[in-house]
Amino acid sequence: MSEETVVEYVLAAQWLIPVRPRGALAQHGLAIGGGQIRDLGPQQQLRSRYPAARWIELPHHALLPGLVNSHTHAAMTLLRGLADDLPLMTWLKQHIWPAEARFVGPEFVALGTQLAIAEMLRGGTTCFNDMYFFPEAAAQAVVESGIRACLGQVVIDFPTAQSRDANDALRRAETQAVSLRALPRIRQSVAPHAPYTVQDPALRAAKELAESLDLFLHMHVHETAHEVEEAIAQDGRRPLQRLDELGLLDDRFLAVHMTRLTAEDLELVRQRGLRLAHCPESNLKLGSGIAAVDRWQAAGIPFGIGTDGAASNNDLDMFSEMRSAALLAKGRGGDTTALAAAAALEAATLGGAMACGWDDTIGTLEPGKAADCIAVDLDHPATQPLYDPISQLVYCAGRDQVSHVWVNGQLLVENADWTRLDWSRLRSQAQEWARRIAAKDRQT
Repeated sequence: MSEETVVEYVLAAQWLIPVRPRGALAQHGLAIGGGQIRDLGPQQQLRSRYPAARWIELPHHALLPGLVNSHTHAAMTLLRGLADDLPLMTWLKQHIWPAEARFVGPEFVALGTQLAIAEMLRGGTTCFNDMYFFPEAAAQAVVESGIRACLGQVVIDFPTAQSRDANDALRRAETQAVSLRALPRIRQSVAPHAPYTVQDPALRAAKELAESLDLFLHMHVHETAHEVEEAIAQDGRRPLQRLDELGLLDDRFLAVHMTRLTAEDLELVRQRGLRLAHCPESNLKLGSGIAAVDRWQAAGIPFGIGTDGAASNNDLDMFSEMRSAALLAKGRGGDTTALAAAAALEAATLGGAMACGWDDTIGTLEPGKAADCIAVDLDHPATQPLYDPISQLVYCAGRDQVSHVWVNGQLLVENADWTRLDWSRLRSQAQEWARRIAAKDRQT
């Protein structure tokens, strides 16, 4: 097969931003065929190489890898705004966990995930790393929408909407891992909720299950000062120390939040090669703290950026998260060079891909990788005049400027509208769920 027949179309943009190497390439294009990136280069060269290819002009746009949301609870879009301005444990115990016990099931998860996917696609997110109940229902939403996702079965010691206890959850995780393995654009994790909700035997079993199925572990860790203080009061150990002594910490462990790290904690993270996910806006809204990503960066520890769930953020806007992450890093350490624009964009793309073990396939624009990419229209009052496209994307652009989204070479958003999703149906069904949930929440 010749190169001409492999390349189906060329995306020709004002700016092409591959992420690695860092920088922006003017008047370049991306040649795509069979769902993969086949070539990239100056537009004149690509016209000569692939004369039969369809040409898609993006004359005012930056073309970049799709954003990767490295931690979320997608179905919790249906709980968006239910309980705001509350401490984490009050929010969980008095509102979120009761609502989940009453309402969460396959139908809830399917619709909530569809709603999350609609929001994420319109905002330029092409892959998300999820932790929630009934992942088989989320998987169906992923397959139908065309997005990419890593799905993790929550493991928690007390009864939930899906499981009697942690052992039951682990049995479900094993079944799910086998049943979802053949689905396109889906990878999986085992997701113990947090150190304070899962006891040692279940944590060891989760690690064994992940190793046997070649999955990674995905867990909230060191999210709040209260979590760390309670752990120390209980047995004199910080949560990370306990997890390490249980044998959980290695390069297949994704630790989410990590707002409370001592120098010793950070060195343990570096030594074990942990993956990290930073959720700046959720951490701020829940008063959990500000992660020291300037110190992560100085230690050479890669990380992804996530939104957390829409019940605690309250959006799934990765452009906003990028900007918040960069500004918080500078403000926390008093260093204007911390998490510069190119580093923030890398965290939201390649960093997220690394966080969920998908950097072999996505996160950069380079030949051989999947054609997961987005076009951002810079012909907008917020991004003019234009001196540095990467700086404008991180500090100025909004998700409303995303005009086109491709996943595996499939066009899922065209001219800022979905090509597959039925918004009127989603909106109507979400509103009906809201009426049911609000009525019960007011009774508590």
